[in-house]
Amino acid sequence: MAKFQISHSLTYTYDCPVHFAPHTLRLRPRSDATQTLHQFSLSISPTPQQISDSIDLDGNVTTKVWFADSATPQLTLQTLIQVETFLTNPFTYILEPWAVRLPIDYPSSLQHQLQPYLTGHAGTGQVDAVAQQLAQELWLASDGQTTMFLSLLNQKIYQTCQYTLRETGDPFPAGLTWTQQCGSCRDFTVLFMEVCRAIGLAARFVSGYQEGDPDSSDRHLHAWAEVYLPGAGWRGYDPTQGLAVADGHIALVASPFAQYTTPVLGALKAGATAQSTLTYQLLLQKF
Repeated sequence: MAKFQISHSLTYTYDCPVHFAPHTLRLRPRSDATQTLHQFSLSISPTPQQISDSIDLDGNVTTKVWFADSATPQLTLQTLIQVETFLTNPFTYILEPWAVRLPIDYPSSLQHQLQPYLTGHAGTGQVDAVAQQLAQELWLASDGQTTMFLSLLNQKIYQTCQYTLRETGDPFPAGLTWTQQCGSCRDFTVLFMEVCRAIGLAARFVSGYQEGDPDSSDRHLHAWAEVYLPGAGWRGYDPTQGLAVADGHIALVASPFAQYTTPVLGALKAGATAQSTLTYQLLLQKF
């Protein structure tokens, strides 16, 4: 069990005054069996005309923001968060007997519910061929044991791939990340998910924060995967660190598709063009 205080600010600076179209924000941590949100505040400059919170299809809290029709060269977002996490042991579960070995023969009703989480990352229904090959190799190495497969996959990515920080941009395709053996946390997460889906395990993308090195002030948004294990529910794996997710991770949002976890989604009003730079500060304190 751990308690965290988080301050997260993002500033978008443009080379000329601009008009903002509505923005969608995913910056509010979730509250569930693994963590409780005790305090949350959001400050926005320029002050929006209207703010509306809602629950999206994946159960995440999203904030829709509308701005006045006046030009400004900068947009600043800041959150102050207090959250408590509870999952000290990520392995306190018992799988359903029929889910102990891979591939899992899901009941038809559950198979239908999990379908979005079993589809390839590109949304085409086809899983990356490179991920399929890696899944077969790990299936053999794990003797088809579900939890062993996930542990081997987590360690394989962690030990083989070199981490690099990419502050912006979509995740790379799984095959590219594995071929280059290099990527960011979101690239490793998509690779992990794609290999899981290749073997028939439902997986989703999680965006959030991680405790990190207490001796370092360098903090960034983090990404990891959650796998649906019958009998255990959603369980997190962090291939960037080679860890099963416990009380050092704070989840913001989760979705079967990475693009629906983007913390800030917005655009300029139609016809506007401008160059922008992003500066941010993330302070995370455990107490």
